[in-house]
Amino acid sequence: MARANERVAGLLAEYAELLAMTGGDRFKIRSYEKAARGVGGYATDLATLDETDIRKIPNVGASIAGKVHQAVQTGTFPQLEELRGQIPAGVLTLMRIPNLGPAKALAVYRELGIADIDALLAAVENGDLRQLKGFGPRTEQVIRTGIELVRGGAGRVLMATALDLAESIVERLAPLADRCTYAGSLRRGRETVGDIDILAAAADSGPLMAAFVALPEADTVLVRGETKTSIRTALHPAAALPAAGTGAGKQPDADHAGAAGDSAGSTSAGGLQIDLRVVPQEVWGAALQYFTGSREHNVRVRELAVHAGLKLSEYGLFHAETDELIVAGTEQEVYERLGLRWVPPTLREDLGEVAAARNDELPELVTVDALRGDLHTHTNLTDGVATLDEMLTAAAERGYDYYAVTDHAPELFMQRMTLEKALAQRERLAELRGRYPGMRLLHGTELNIAPDGSVDWPEDVLAEFDLCVASVHSHFTLPAAEQTRRLIRACENPYVQIIGHPTGRLIGRREPIELDLPAVFEAAAATGTALEINGGPDRLDLRDEHIRWAAERGVTFAISSDAHAVPQLDFVRYATLTAQRGWLTPDQVLNCWPYERVLEFLTRPR
Repeated sequence: MARANERVAGLLAEYAELLAMTGGDRFKIRSYEKAARGVGGYATDLATLDETDIRKIPNVGASIAGKVHQAVQTGTFPQLEELRGQIPAGVLTLMRIPNLGPAKALAVYRELGIADIDALLAAVENGDLRQLKGFGPRTEQVIRTGIELVRGGAGRVLMATALDLAESIVERLAPLADRCTYAGSLRRGRETVGDIDILAAAADSGPLMAAFVALPEADTVLVRGETKTSIRTALHPAAALPAAGTGAGKQPDADHAGAAGDSAGSTSAGGLQIDLRVVPQEVWGAALQYFTGSREHNVRVRELAVHAGLKLSEYGLFHAETDELIVAGTEQEVYERLGLRWVPPTLREDLGEVAAARNDELPELVTVDALRGDLHTHTNLTDGVATLDEMLTAAAERGYDYYAVTDHAPELFMQRMTLEKALAQRERLAELRGRYPGMRLLHGTELNIAPDGSVDWPEDVLAEFDLCVASVHSHFTLPAAEQTRRLIRACENPYVQIIGHPTGRLIGRREPIELDLPAVFEAAAATGTALEINGGPDRLDLRDEHIRWAAERGVTFAISSDAHAVPQLDFVRYATLTAQRGWLTPDQVLNCWPYERVLEFLTRPR
């Protein structure tokens, strides 16, 4: 179950969105947007705070604190329910479309009577929208893209959301089982999942099934049996695809820059199916292998079994002729008996892993424990919600050897960064170094890659930063040739060491920019520029298949949290799972290296 912080942040973001739709005061709307970021990024669980403590959260005043406290206690607050009642259900449906925005959603409902996505698409195709003020060809294309994103993500949730829910359920069921874990695409680290598979081992399934259907998340029991029970939640958790209140009203040429609270939002309609399967302890390994999948991987493994005169199922590995059980207790035993090394779940997609396992050529995958530092983080100097001191303390508690602060540069104008602010932060960082003797502190910046590939700050200023991350934050609709040249020029900049979230995508909300990816990867390899694997739950950028393409060309990578709050430092977990799916080893990841080697990378002539 999501922390109270994420759930309440979603309610505050929804309230701000509904205020915008009903003509609310802009200052008030902005206050609730900022409060949502503050609540979502606050390190302490709201469920443990009273109203006085809630007022200590950045951007949360007395009035908002009262609503937050009510939301923690009841799951909502009266003002939100009142606004929900004022908005027709059809408009709320249209608000799910990325980049449509509340004003346009309300306009198409009032002027054309459109209340569902199919009717909206028909209006786009027929040219009916053009009769409305502010609706032209560009708006039509934006709406088409948004509808594709909604349909492509229908019924799916972000990996981070599913992990949070699955781990919570496993924690509550585990005392009743001999073994209990999640399986399926979630165990494989897929960026989004359509359902959650829970696997348990127990001699008696009755107590497990009873506890499962009694979970507060269970809105509907779809199937109940001795070996399998399925439930459906009432609504998707926060961060369902796409989430209203998390950029739905943003324009396609203005990035919200991953600010704290972005992955929190109001829930979308339709529940998430969760399946619980209970097996005997003695077949645990075979069942876990089978229910982890993927289907294609399992087919490939079963083919090996058939060629060896064996049969493989969720109940074990058997002799084909005699049905005698050979092994079933652990996954390692199953793979070993088939002549394979154990295949990490994140590789089980039938992309060459079975042959690699047979030939003892599987990579030793990067892990979170291998990360020695984080090279892309933010503070409240720009769009973060935690202070420099708070972020450093949290990084030190993670045991990092080094840590970079990379607040935004001035061209992302809404952050109001100035050279004076950057220099003052550098001085503060120097003052704090003595407090963290075991962690090297790096003063960096996240630059903005302009349409022509240039970056903000002049060269003499860039030269004084320890680290420069350069990212695309605007102009997402340029033609592929221009976008490609844009990123290549950024790679060629001698002061840019890392390209942040290289394709600019937001899962379920914004398509990646159009790029000649091989050309960008070749440029990154040639210039020695690292490409980021951004751990933001709705970014995971670069994605898994692109990582493999880039790695084949010798690119170096950085696994980054892009944290804007203390809890978001954990986002490296999602980036690491994505890196594993890209077959990366620690030696290919910049921030798995010792500090001396990182420093050599950052300071080498280019």
